[in-house]
Amino acid sequence: MNILILDDEKEIADLVEVYLQNENYNVYKFYTSREAINCIDTTPLDLAILDVMIQGKNGFEICKYIRDKGFNFPIIMLTAKIEDNDKIKGLTLGADDYITKPFNPLELVARVKSALRRYTKYNNDIKTEDIIEERGLVINKKEHKCLLYDREIDLTPIEFDILMYLITNKGKVISSEELFEKVWKEKYFDSNNTVMVHIRRIREKLGEDTKKPKFIKTVWGVGYKFE
Repeated sequence: MNILILDDEKEIADLVEVYLQNENYNVYKFYTSREAINCIDTTPLDLAILDVMIQGKNGFEICKYIRDKGFNFPIIMLTAKIEDNDKIKGLTLGADDYITKPFNPLELVARVKSALRRYTKYNNDIKTEDIIEERGLVINKKEHKCLLYDREIDLTPIEFDILMYLITNKGKVISSEELFEKVWKEKYFDSNNTVMVHIRRIREKLGEDTKKPKFIKTVWGVGYKFE
């Protein structure tokens, strides 16, 4: 797999290069848009990682250039901040994903793999609807597996079902009562703190910051939601 990296912050470009090479990707790294465009014109690519605020042609312009050339490989934009207008602009021009700086290199690698998986469809033996992917978290419903940044998370069947129910209702606040009755298939009692304990265990296994959880949010007095 050939991946292009364009970022004029040398330290970031070099760091991303190391992580991708560790995954056995062929990396074409550039610090200027002119060099990147030359590579786009001459090299078969499978994915591009573009810094938005680069000198010369910026990331949006290069994204448009790639799509205007008829290339449909995935494009991930790197940006210091995400404004709604910028995100809409990038998506309109054909970007597939965004990563905000500073970022976790493992999350970027997971996003790259996710984009390539969708692009190349090398998981033809697994139906698309059997896999749910969210910001480095991959849930395989068919095989009852959960991975975070390509590291398998050892969930119990109950924990898996809780996470599965929350993620399939992404953005919706789920009460403890609903969660208990859907997962345990039993009547919920107000004194039952089983749900809270299991949520805590899931967060621990996902390495969640209890004050600022990335995946499972607590809506105090109401329930939980997956964001």
